[in-house]
Amino acid sequence: MKQDVFLSDDYRPAEDEPFMNERQTEYFRRKLLAWKQELLAGSRDTIAGLQDGTRNIPDIADRASEETDRALELRTRDRQRKLVTKIDEALKRIEEGEYGYCEMTGDRISLKRLDARPIATMTLEAQERHERREKVHRDD
Repeated sequence: MKQDVFLSDDYRPAEDEPFMNERQTEYFRRKLLAWKQELLAGSRDTIAGLQDGTRNIPDIADRASEETDRALELRTRDRQRKLVTKIDEALKRIEEGEYGYCEMTGDRISLKRLDARPIATMTLEAQERHERREKVHRDD
């Protein structure tokens, strides 16, 4: 069984320590798990709200407005469901020792990028190239 890694509440990964050492991987693992819990709690709240919010609204404009709000909420939750999948994939990469490295180039993803977007799978440069290629193909 893996030994628990101590992290102080104010710990932030630094460039002057070994890349993806135990403290850094534990920091990102905890960050991903907290994000996942936050998303799942929001989903539970939405489900409860949708179940409780079913009511008969006689005014057609008010009903349409409420249905639009529900559709927007469901779209938002669907995006968050996809985020949970990406979080799970990132947690798997941590377990496999692949977290923090670009899937295209194998280069290190910057700590600042990972801190801002812990599910990142590419360096900023590789992501930009990928998006440019995607845009070119989409325009065809």
